[in-house]
Amino acid sequence: MKTRHLVELLSPRMDSEDLDAALDLYAARHRLVQEAGFMLTVPDNPLGEPRFKVLEIVQELDLPLDPDRFLLHINTFHTKEDLDAILAQADSLNVRHLLIVTGDGSERLAKLDPAALGADTPSVTSVELLRYIHKSLPGRFQTGVAFNPYEPQDHEREKVERKIAAGASLIITQPIVGRHPNVDKLAAFGLPVVVGAWMSKRIGLLSECIGYELAPAGGFDPMASLEDLLRLYPESGVYVSMLGFRRQWEAVRDLLTA
Repeated sequence: MKTRHLVELLSPRMDSEDLDAALDLYAARHRLVQEAGFMLTVPDNPLGEPRFKVLEIVQELDLPLDPDRFLLHINTFHTKEDLDAILAQADSLNVRHLLIVTGDGSERLAKLDPAALGADTPSVTSVELLRYIHKSLPGRFQTGVAFNPYEPQDHEREKVERKIAAGASLIITQPIVGRHPNVDKLAAFGLPVVVGAWMSKRIGLLSECIGYELAPAGGFDPMASLEDLLRLYPESGVYVSMLGFRRQWEAVRDLLTA
């Protein structure tokens, strides 16, 4: 990657009330991130909510796409035909970087069949998906994977080892607040690490996901937290999620380029 810092942007939901306005807003923010020189990263149906595929939007709206500054998420909630189409489209657009995650499912999303990927497992996880991608398109993509510092670490680190064995070359953590000892230990894997930065004041949403309080309600300052992460992890990049573009974009842009 030519840049250490990643900015997350959600593609429009398929049930958007005003799709034209949602697409225009996405396009404007897409251009902002790409022109600022950060790596743009777009989740794959986050929280199981069907959203428009970012590569289709890029082609339809003729948006700029710098292959060195774009990270495409792919999760396990697709049919094999859909997965192959996504990979083929990414290949045709010269996308080089993927983030492979198990993902969030829902009744509206299909789930990859292990047998279709040649996997002898009960279900497809990010490990099986990594293996399939690197076997199908060897040497074509650099793949990142997620790390959860809040899960039991013996199991989580064993998963990271299997992901690396399957071809992962980058680790991106769940959002953290301040220094986290489990993130510090990732250095032992010898891969680049990007730490997650939570930019919403609603820290309770993140606390609910991980099961314990990260900061007092009403006492969380996202910008101060981002500054701390940049100071505490100077050798790592940051992954900026839940960014409020209207209020935070300019300050975050200036901080990340300082």
